[in-house]
Amino acid sequence: MSQGPRSGLAAVSTALLAMSRHLEVRDVLKTIVASARELLDAQYAALGVPDDHGGFAQFVVDGVSDAQWKAIGPLPRQHGILAAMLREAKAERLADVRTDPRFEGWPSAHPDMSDFLGLPIRDGDEVIGALFLANKVRSVGGHPPCPKPEGGCGFTAEDEELLSILAQHAAIALTNARLYERSRELTIAEERSRLAHELHDAVSQKLFSLRLTAQAAAALVDRDPARAKGELQQVAVLAAEAADELRAAVVELRPTALDEDGLIATLRTQVQVLDRAHTARVTFAADGFRALPAAQEEALLRVAQEALHNALRHSAAEHVDVTVDRRGGGAVLRVTDDGRGFDPHLTRRAGRHLGLVSMRDRAGGVGGTLTVESAPGKGTTIEMEVPGG
Repeated sequence: MSQGPRSGLAAVSTALLAMSRHLEVRDVLKTIVASARELLDAQYAALGVPDDHGGFAQFVVDGVSDAQWKAIGPLPRQHGILAAMLREAKAERLADVRTDPRFEGWPSAHPDMSDFLGLPIRDGDEVIGALFLANKVRSVGGHPPCPKPEGGCGFTAEDEELLSILAQHAAIALTNARLYERSRELTIAEERSRLAHELHDAVSQKLFSLRLTAQAAAALVDRDPARAKGELQQVAVLAAEAADELRAAVVELRPTALDEDGLIATLRTQVQVLDRAHTARVTFAADGFRALPAAQEEALLRVAQEALHNALRHSAAEHVDVTVDRRGGGAVLRVTDDGRGFDPHLTRRAGRHLGLVSMRDRAGGVGGTLTVESAPGKGTTIEMEVPGG
């Protein structure tokens, strides 16, 4: 803003326009962070979206290389300055964050920081994120930037006001992105529902015609065998058409990888990807599994994906193990983590189901059962058993 109000206003306008161009939540978060860092001339910027378990569901940084970020380790917890900012929902502007009594340190690979400016992102009364900057580096009046991190230039009240404007618009952009993603999920659900209705209508019509034709053939067997034979041939045609309608709908609804690779290979590939993408060790093992009906395999895959998402995003686990074993003519899936765990009863009463409702629905929909074993500090095991087809 020292370059004049017009150039400052233009910079704010550019940042706000950049945020409004994206619809994916992750892209919006990245744009907010990059815009804040550039606008306020900070060396580092970050934005965390809190979860319900004392951690962050998403955490985006700018100014830190991929190698540095990987070396830092797991996402931060909601403690110290971050916790205060989220709990009290007010700005924090510090000359040196390291001297604040609430400062609790950081990992050895974490870059050193001094001056700090943080602000909660609010949607009404709800805090939906925390945006913070560190190490102001802008040159002032033509002089070189202040040395970092030993002595910070310090963020100003003007910086705080500017970040407040950005945070207000960030809340709108983030809320819109969430609504878009939710709308897209609903659209997918509606499409699946539409296909189910089409399947029901098409197959019902075919089966109705098949039943009438079979009844006609039965009535003609004694008095007109030749005509009865023709009706029975029509029964075969109608039955084949009904099977084709069913097969076409199932192909549209079923994940492609299952059709191409089967459940075990699909799960193994997904686990390998997650193991590379997360700091937690993710492993997979299967014993004696044999192919199950398509609906059961899809349900097992979806439950495994949901359980893995919970373990890797919310539990702070160091190890997550996925196993699929044969049990009788069916199979049992287990996803076990050594994370912080939770009380399933309290979670249910609080209205935060962690996907447990949808997992139970998926299990019940294919004649299976789902059990959840967890307790605070004891990790979590999700087990799903399906009978043989």
